Amino acid sequence: MKKLTSFSLLLIVACAVSAEETNAPAWLSRPLSQPDCLNIALAQNADILKAKSDLEASAGVVVQTRAVALPQVQATGRYTDEDKSLLQEFPIPGGYPIPHQNWNSGIQIIQGIYEGGKLIAAIQAASATKKQAIAQYQTQVADTLLSVRLAYYDVLLTAQQITVNEASVKLLQKELDDQQRRFDAGTVPHFNVLRAEVAVANAKPNLFHATSQYRIAKNTLANLLGYNLPREVLENIPLNLTDTFDITPWDMLLPDAIQQALERRTELTDLREQVVLQHLNIVNAKSGYQPTIQAFAGYTWQNSSFSTDVADELNGWNVGGQLTWNIFDGALTIGKVQQAKALHQKAQTELENRSRQIELEVRTAYSDFLEAKEVLDSQTKVQEEAEEALREANARSDAGTGTQLDVLDAETSLTQARTTQVQALHDYDTARAKLERAIGAEITPAK
Repeated sequence: MKKLTSFSLLLIVACAVSAEETNAPAWLSRPLSQPDCLNIALAQNADILKAKSDLEASAGVVVQTRAVALPQVQATGRYTDEDKSLLQEFPIPGGYPIPHQNWNSGIQIIQGIYEGGKLIAAIQAASATKKQAIAQYQTQVADTLLSVRLAYYDVLLTAQQITVNEASVKLLQKELDDQQRRFDAGTVPHFNVLRAEVAVANAKPNLFHATSQYRIAKNTLANLLGYNLPREVLENIPLNLTDTFDITPWDMLLPDAIQQALERRTELTDLREQVVLQHLNIVNAKSGYQPTIQAFAGYTWQNSSFSTDVADELNGWNVGGQLTWNIFDGALTIGKVQQAKALHQKAQTELENRSRQIELEVRTAYSDFLEAKEVLDSQTKVQEEAEEALREANARSDAGTGTQLDVLDAETSLTQARTTQVQALHDYDTARAKLERAIGAEITPAK
């Protein structure tokens, strides 16, 4: 297993109906391994695409958060033209000419020097926001890839269930044909034929159900892969999956699994960064108790106030600083601090609770995996034994020492063994995929 980084992220048993028969597009009929499906989901799945957009939007939030700590550059300009009747001269002999046109422009740089810890908090909040956004994106990707893996296994399961049930119907039909020949020969009663017909009829609904589930499973997988199915594609999507169930042993002690989950689960990373952000909100709220100090420097151009020539220009630089201190703000800062502290405590509680939930999730997934492994191990020789039991039942029936009921029971047992074996393979891979997700072992699809 390989870890899936956020940056690398940014970059199915053949179906009975062929692509030509349904006019299906080439991308749908080409062979798909499980890594192929994971890669397609990364590029096309709607939930992943939305999460990617959220990640890109969060980049803007990071810039906005950091902006408070960076210098601001402002350019200003103004022009006015007044009616001369509004102008008043100085009441002194000779007076001074008052221009009826006035203009000024300037550029100024303003930098916050001290804002009660708000500037440092803004830089730290930008970093925490970025980490939180990446963790949220990785969580959505991991959840979606798990859904794709489970859907892939469901298609494999339902395809093999069709094979098992077709074999069952074929066996029972063979028994029916045999009993019909014996009845025609007068060696068995008609009851045997009726019993065989009932057995065939009872087996067919299972085949119909498996076929229906196969269609549904393929549609589910196609939807997760982000495919827009053309109208001409019929309900039996021609997905061609190349992988089979993987029964490779997978071992990890429960304490190690829990520890890995607590270290790697991106949901916890998200919540940890949320705690950091809420703590920084306390700092921001408390900054209302402190003065703010700003420095500024600029350059100004303007016309002369004592000349009627609008082109008579004055210009020069200015530099200075200012201090602002809200001595009393109507308890606004007190309320902000109380709110920030409460939200910080809430974030800590959510982190602790989610940690417990993840530990429970790991324990549950681990138990399900052990159960699936034990069931799979127990089924290793059952199918061989059921096949041998059917062979012996047929031999005894042909020799006249066995009954039709023995053969039907053996056929039913073989079908059950095959069904259990297929289900055990599916449950093993499904349980392992869920456990891997629970401990944060994300997957990097092969290229």
